[in-house]
Amino acid sequence: MIQLNKQHLQTIFTHAQNTYPEECCGVIFGHIDCDRKTVVEVIPTQNAWNRETAGDFADHDLDDLNYSKKRRYTIAPQDMLQLQKSAREGNVNIIGIFHSHPDYPAVPSEFDRSYAWQEYSYIIVSVQKGQAEDINSWVLTDNSQFQQEEIRELVDS
Repeated sequence: MIQLNKQHLQTIFTHAQNTYPEECCGVIFGHIDCDRKTVVEVIPTQNAWNRETAGDFADHDLDDLNYSKKRRYTIAPQDMLQLQKSAREGNVNIIGIFHSHPDYPAVPSEFDRSYAWQEYSYIIVSVQKGQAEDINSWVLTDNSQFQQEEIRELVDS
């Protein structure tokens, strides 16, 4: 289970709607206690996907459409390093990644599965015609398959 508050969800939805029709992406900071992940902060990042970054995924069959940010995302390595440093300094962990699927369901693609890490939650928001409509979280199992993870909204106190 992953727990977020209303503001975290709003940050994800807003970033997804503002970047539509391209995929958005970002990092999720928090804490892990057994099977419960508690989100502390959601940090939107720039989608760095382009022909150059796609070269890092050369083992995947990429056609011209897949060079588009409308169907792919990546977080720039220098941004990821800075976020890892910020997490360490803030005494939190990176517990997940979020991204959007423009005009597509909030379910992972084969590409998403191929590059996922087991310890992370992968939150996907479906954006239909510019409006965030559905959100799901996924975790990668030991046999490299995605399993849906419960999202629980925390009430701010």
